[in-house]
Amino acid sequence: MSMKTVHKNIPIFIPHLGCPNMCVFCNQRSISGKQSFSRQSVKHEIDAALSTIDKTAEVEIAYFGGSFTGIERELMIYLLELAKGYVDDIRSDRARVVGIRLSTRPDYIDGEIMDILSRYPIRTVELGLQSMDDGVLERSNRGHTALDAERACRLIKEQGYSLIGQMMIGLPGGTLQNELETAKKICDMGADGARIYPTVTFFDTELACMAQRGEYSMLSNEEAVSRAKEVYKLFCSRNVECIRIGLCASDNLGDLNKVMGGANHPALGELVIGEAYFDSMCLEIERIGRERVNGKTVCFGVPQGDVSKAIGQRGINRARLRERYGIKEVKVKESNNKNLTLTVLEH
Repeated sequence: MSMKTVHKNIPIFIPHLGCPNMCVFCNQRSISGKQSFSRQSVKHEIDAALSTIDKTAEVEIAYFGGSFTGIERELMIYLLELAKGYVDDIRSDRARVVGIRLSTRPDYIDGEIMDILSRYPIRTVELGLQSMDDGVLERSNRGHTALDAERACRLIKEQGYSLIGQMMIGLPGGTLQNELETAKKICDMGADGARIYPTVTFFDTELACMAQRGEYSMLSNEEAVSRAKEVYKLFCSRNVECIRIGLCASDNLGDLNKVMGGANHPALGELVIGEAYFDSMCLEIERIGRERVNGKTVCFGVPQGDVSKAIGQRGINRARLRERYGIKEVKVKESNNKNLTLTVLEH
């Protein structure tokens, strides 16, 4: 059996460079933990990261944090040339750099930008869509429209790049309904993957001021999990891989001097996926009938690597299933099936 190739990103954060717009939720220096950027340090960061990555891995150099295609042209081309040098380097003594990944805004994707990018080994473009609802975009001071996002996605896909759509939960004016519509449109626009970011309210942002004025209700962890779960399930139903839910725990989420409130649980993604699994387990039981599992031991089969996700934090899903359906014991095992399966054990 052939081993699956491991994919790794080497993230290079460019805090707020190239973005004159100030979205109400944005404080990139707080989110990335970087206060400044030095082009001289980039090569060192890449080399240091490569020294820790298994030689069999495939690597993308990923320019995150700012709006990469909006930065000064000379700097953008310098960074693209630097990354290209690693792709062209075929030495066998380190992990193979296979391409470049970048994140940017929809209004910084146009024909000229795509012409520049076409000269370099770009593999993936992550697009900060946030919402496909013009009212939400306006209240969030995004500076672009949903139509701009559609055009950008079309150009990216026409170029043959992998498209990752980033969206947010709990923006001003955001509702579960328009968040599900955003997810549907991301799928319809051909996204190969998605990130879901429930909103965290950082100090020194307009969103914090809006909350203080009573114009915005900060998203609780519970509400974030409930809404992100439905969006996550929609992506799964459309076979669009969700590669991230919530900010990383390292993104200053625990710093009370930086975070005013919002969806700042460090394991938010695990909570969301656990809740989605619970819903799916309940559906499987209802499909075969509650009476068949009452007093019995049941075994759920889940894809490889998903046992802990299906069980939920501290085994909460097992406990809830036993209580709801009178199940004697709940077992969860890995299977080769990509979908959840349910077996009722008679003993």
